[in-house]
Amino acid sequence: MKDDCVFCKIIKGEIPSFKVYEDEHTLAFLDVAKDIDGHTLVIPKKHYQNIMEIPQETYLHVMKTMKKLSEHYVENCGYQAINILNASGKEAGQSVFHLHFHLYPRKKDDKADLWPKNKLASIPLNEMREKIKVE
Repeated sequence: MKDDCVFCKIIKGEIPSFKVYEDEHTLAFLDVAKDIDGHTLVIPKKHYQNIMEIPQETYLHVMKTMKKLSEHYVENCGYQAINILNASGKEAGQSVFHLHFHLYPRKKDDKADLWPKNKLASIPLNEMREKIKVE
């Protein structure tokens, strides 16, 4: 736990939250942004700054929680789909440096558009593939 981390303070109960799920490894609570009904943050209880730092075993616990909540929202709460978003690193837009995933429950015709419309790519796809492929 980090003393200056808002999510660690939520885990410790020092800051109130609207908790929707908790287990030994993860915590899920409503995002205070109120941008989309049901917008949920899923976090590991141990402090990891981003996806590059989290151990695989802990990451799998977070993924299981996201799957559990996604299924619950669709099967029991009247939603039809889920968007899952993450920003890992300042340059990616991460603003709270405790790994977290955004779950956006979606309904038909909710008018939410979470996908960027950028046209910023400049490297040809064959060159990009060579640059980033995993051997």
